[in-house]
Amino acid sequence: MAFRIHVDVVSAEEQIFSGEAEFAVFPGEAGELGIFPRHAPLLTRVRPGEVRLKIPDRDEFERVYVSGGILEVQPTLITLLADTAIRAKDRDEAEAIKAKKRAEEAQRNRSSEASYASAEAELAHAITQQMNMLKKGRKAHA
Repeated sequence: MAFRIHVDVVSAEEQIFSGEAEFAVFPGEAGELGIFPRHAPLLTRVRPGEVRLKIPDRDEFERVYVSGGILEVQPTLITLLADTAIRAKDRDEAEAIKAKKRAEEAQRNRSSEASYASAEAELAHAITQQMNMLKKGRKAHA
């Protein structure tokens, strides 16, 4: 029997994922973080990007896109408190393009450093989501 770890991915709006995984990969600030069961305790920030969860008895990863957040790792539990998150299967390319345009507009019309930082985060999220969709689409058609 393979070891498993419980993973919870939660955004401000909803619980995105809750279940068992063989391992998980998160977009850490200094690069990707691969977390296996029995990992040492860890508390860190994550950057915008893709979370990949290896679900037992499934060939494909469960994918979730996050705009950043806080990751807590315990030996038997991973909790990601994401700023915003969307399941890969729920994402919409048109919405990603709209989000990118909104972020670019907010950047141009910034009124303070705080709104600029928020616009930068939204733009990074939108670009990450759009690029990953394009990559996945190319692989599916190859």
